Amino acid sequence: MVEVVTDTSFLIHLATKRIKNIDNIGVEVGSITFVVPKVVQKELLGLKNDLKKKNDIVTTLNFIKNFKTIPIDGKFADEELINYVKNTRGIIGTMDKELKKEIKKNGGSIISFSNNRLVLES
Repeated sequence: MVEVVTDTSFLIHLATKRIKNIDNIGVEVGSITFVVPKVVQKELLGLKNDLKKKNDIVTTLNFIKNFKTIPIDGKFADEELINYVKNTRGIIGTMDKELKKEIKKNGGSIISFSNNRLVLES
């Protein structure tokens, strides 16, 4: 089982959009599970007060309530995810272009979305 460490925007998209190939992604990548870093969980809880995003955030928090939480913590999610990749060469679920560049530069892989489909980027 491969753990994909997720960032905030990835989780919001996963929870609020219909993902066309979510059932078939295991064929391409193997068996995966999405995990939520503490720092991302805190970021989502902080965004709950944003009236424009509140519905999406509440939907996302409900969606991830049974996801495994991992002890990646700090002030800034992107920074912590980059540090995680430097140490583990893991897979990060993100849609952030700048974060993708940094992850690739540090030897990590990315799962992202394209046309509401999950895609693996190396």
